Amino acid sequence: MAGSQAAAHLAQQEASEALLVARQFESFNRMSTFVVHDLKNLVAQLSLMNKNAARHKDNPEFQADMLETIDFSVQKMKLLLQKLSRTTNAQERPVPLVVDEVVRQALALKGAFEPHPRLRLESPGLCVLAERERLERVVGHLIQNAIEATPKSGTVDVRVAETAAGALVEITDTGEGMSEEFIRERLFKPFDSTKSAGMGIGVFESREYIHELGGQLEVRSEPGKGTTFCIVLPPYRQEPQLATKAA
Repeated sequence: MAGSQAAAHLAQQEASEALLVARQFESFNRMSTFVVHDLKNLVAQLSLMNKNAARHKDNPEFQADMLETIDFSVQKMKLLLQKLSRTTNAQERPVPLVVDEVVRQALALKGAFEPHPRLRLESPGLCVLAERERLERVVGHLIQNAIEATPKSGTVDVRVAETAAGALVEITDTGEGMSEEFIRERLFKPFDSTKSAGMGIGVFESREYIHELGGQLEVRSEPGKGTTFCIVLPPYRQEPQLATKAA
């Protein structure tokens, strides 16, 4: 009886360890998928910048944008390598973030693309509680989608404002647009992409993380008339500290 109980205990321990390893592999594979997606976007951006370098190499503005883009890209790749090197499921903790700072950093990585996104800051200083790298990835992905869907003669506008529901990041393009059926059936479906080199996880991941933060991701679109994505996040307001009177 004692031997049976010991064997059962060992079997249970081995099963628990196997389950833990399986979960770690599942987490690693999921993270790797998102890392590959981010690397694909970085490669596309650097490739485009390299393509334009021969034509604009003597332009001081292009040189400044190129250096800034390279710097941001290097920092981004370092963060991705750090993520891949982790052996636990530990994640960054959400911290108070200024929304317009996150949006500006996401826009800085899009300097090589056309049309150049335009920022309209109506409510500076809005704060939300989130992980900087993940929120920046969400905003950057939606901006990238807007750029890719819009001809060079079109426009991509990014608006930051405060609404009754919270902090709003609105991304509007004058691109090809989407049908109601596509939005309903395919837009948020993982691993389903209309792009030849797409992975189909960007919009899915964006919506999942925004919901995780207690916010909403809404989309309005019409074929031939462009698309608008609206990120709405609950505001973060620090509790006022009560002053203590000296005795």
